Amino acid sequence: MLVNRLVLGVSTLAAALGLAMLVWILGDVAIKGAASLNRDFFTELPAPPGMEGGGLANAIVGTLIMTGVAAAIAVPFGVFAGTWLSEFGRESRLGEMVRYFSDILVSAPSIVVGVFVYIVMVKTMGHFSGWAGAVSLAIIMLPVVSRTTEEMLKLVPHELREAALALGAPYWKVMLQVIYRAAVSGMITGIMLSVARVAGETAPLLFTALNSPYWADGLNEPMGNLTVTLFNYAMSPYDDWHAKAWGAAFLITMTVLAVTITTRLVLRKRRSAP
Repeated sequence: MLVNRLVLGVSTLAAALGLAMLVWILGDVAIKGAASLNRDFFTELPAPPGMEGGGLANAIVGTLIMTGVAAAIAVPFGVFAGTWLSEFGRESRLGEMVRYFSDILVSAPSIVVGVFVYIVMVKTMGHFSGWAGAVSLAIIMLPVVSRTTEEMLKLVPHELREAALALGAPYWKVMLQVIYRAAVSGMITGIMLSVARVAGETAPLLFTALNSPYWADGLNEPMGNLTVTLFNYAMSPYDDWHAKAWGAAFLITMTVLAVTITTRLVLRKRRSAP
């Protein structure tokens, strides 16, 4: 009994300490970052070095575009890979190899992915580009989506599959209308986790999309993004750039937090609906 209370007390203290650190970080970012947000921050291009004013409009748009393209690449492939691992390759040697390499990719440093895409795409194309940045983010997202999808599908009881098949439904329809619907909450959570994972990545974009203070005419050229801009501004000697770096950090943090909370609320309502 004493040991149980001791372990419970230590666990509670550790959880409270972690929560306090999280609130401290979020509060610090909110206090220093919110003051930098204004209309120009969202509508103007960056000002030249040493000059005050301007904004990060091109970096915000570039981040949204590359993250959206990365999700469009990674989510379908990740869901299909997770479905195959759960439904068809569960006991196969190929399935074991895919899981092994997925686990390696999940824990691999993002800079390694950036160097890989740099060698494969940037050097081949001869220039940095938004496409290379999106591909590097997609590679980081892919194993998270696939492994989460696999684990969520494994939690669906086999009785649901058997009941649907016994009614004469083809397997593809069972997947879409029965299994996916039963696991959709966890699958969406995994997708959101993957988006949150790449939202703050800087290292892979340094090697792929690089950065730009101008509007990009397309994905086939260097593209501005918030994380690399934040890194450059934080390392600069200008106070105005430091303030904008705090604003970029606040925008990234609050966006990821808002999307995650909204997703969980929507899924909670879905589960509680009759």
